[in-house]
Formats: sequence, C-alpha cells, structure tokens
Amino acid sequence: MTPERLQHLLSHAVVRQIGRFALVGAVATIVHYAIMVALVEIGHVTPVLATTIGYGAGIVVSYTLNRRFTFDARGTPVASSFMKFALLYGVGALLNGAIVAGLIAVGAHYLAAQIVATALVLFWNFLGARYVVFR
Repeated sequence: MTPERLQHLLSHAVVRQIGRFALVGAVATIVHYAIMVALVEIGHVTPVLATTIGYGAGIVVSYTLNRRFTFDARGTPVASSFMKFALLYGVGALLNGAIVAGLIAVGAHYLAAQIVATALVLFWNFLGARYVVFR
C-alpha cells in the first residue's frame, strides 16, 4: 500500500464514513438481534434459521440508512444498487450463518457465536458497500 493510498484511507471523509457505517450497522444489528432472540426464545426457532431471518431484516434497514446517511448515494438507481447490496449482504448472510453454525457446533452459545460472526462480516460489508455498491 502506497503512502498516498494510506493517507486517503485515513482521510477525514473516510473516517466519518466508517463511523456512520458503524452507527448504521449498530441499528441494523439491534434489529437483527431482536428478531433473532425473539424467534429463538419465544418462537422456538433454531438459532441458525433465526439469525438468517434477523439478518434479512437488518439488510433492509442497513441499505436504506447507508444509501442516505453513510454514502449519500441518493442519486444511484435504487433497483440496481439494492440488488448489488442484497447480493453483497446475501454473501455476508451465508458467511454469518456458517460462522454461527460452526461456532455452535464446537460448543459456543448462540449469542457468543453471533457476536463473533457480526465482527467478521462487518469488514466484508463495509468494503463491498464502499467500493462496489455506493461508489
């Protein structure tokens, strides 16, 4: 990585964008977790299915807020950008589900597994949103 590239990555605009992305992610994650926990604890749905459903709801929240607030991409066509976003987050959902399933299989509590998965998938989602969906 060149010094110029590093300087760009650390520029004020990018740092602000990462902060906004994290805030939007927190809101989407709260939606995700709330749905997941409700489905597991009240609906007696398996944790992997519950996290997949919660993650889907989080995608809709995340797209809407990231398009307007994080990346200010209101000029991008909704249909094409949502399809890219959905594909990006669909792959993220597969990663999320695989990580949760793998950690549960080795004895982790479903919430601990979900926290680890959330942290890992966060990097995937930011890079894809910034450089593919809302560029």
